[in-house]
Amino acid sequence: MNTLEITYKNEYAIVQMNRGKVNAINAEMVNELADTFHDLEKNADVKGVILTGQPHYFSAGLDLIELYQYDKEQITHFFTIFGALYLQLVQFKKPFISAITGHSPAGGCVLAVTSDNRYMAEGDKYVIGLNEVAVNIQISQNLTEAYAFWMDEGLASRYILEGKLLSGKEALSAGLVDELVPLENVLERAEKQMKIYMRADQEILINTKAKLRHHLWGKLDFNAETSLKEASELWWKPQIRAKMKAYVESFSSKKK
Repeated sequence: MNTLEITYKNEYAIVQMNRGKVNAINAEMVNELADTFHDLEKNADVKGVILTGQPHYFSAGLDLIELYQYDKEQITHFFTIFGALYLQLVQFKKPFISAITGHSPAGGCVLAVTSDNRYMAEGDKYVIGLNEVAVNIQISQNLTEAYAFWMDEGLASRYILEGKLLSGKEALSAGLVDELVPLENVLERAEKQMKIYMRADQEILINTKAKLRHHLWGKLDFNAETSLKEASELWWKPQIRAKMKAYVESFSSKKK
């Protein structure tokens, strides 16, 4: 694997995103996450999974520098597999915890909201949220449902329309994260919760998770062709491409 590192503990696995210092999401990472979670769900020896990042970044979201270079076929394919990954993770049967080791905007938040618990590094500099509107990326109906699942629907609606990134304290208050802990203790806190899950009868735990998510799953569109087409077409809108080009050029110059 080029973008992930997997550590197997006694009864659970830790999947660490490891693609550069910010874990920007590209097609390779999406495919590796999909394959990894598929294998872990089928592995009877693994009863739960923790997804984590690197110090200061869980994931900075989509790798817009790379995605900007994709042609129409490539970007359509990317939106397809990223949407499929989201649906796969939101339906993951076993206990699933996100250890959010710093920033988690946009695509990083997409991954995090699929999990059962989110423990986030404390500190005013770290942010999380679905800021797709602010960065000119079309959000899917499926994603809005998960955001509203964890917080008040009205609050979720306002935050999504604003493209708002939440501080850790705001995310905690809204119900988006479970707890704020020092950066060096985020993974430890996630493991503590996972060990609690490991004490339960696993069949009962899996059945209960399915019941708790029943209404959310019922709202999801598993044939999101309209949403995919909409996102792909808007990606090529001249005004959006111009803004994205300016962003990419600005970000690329900062890296030099």
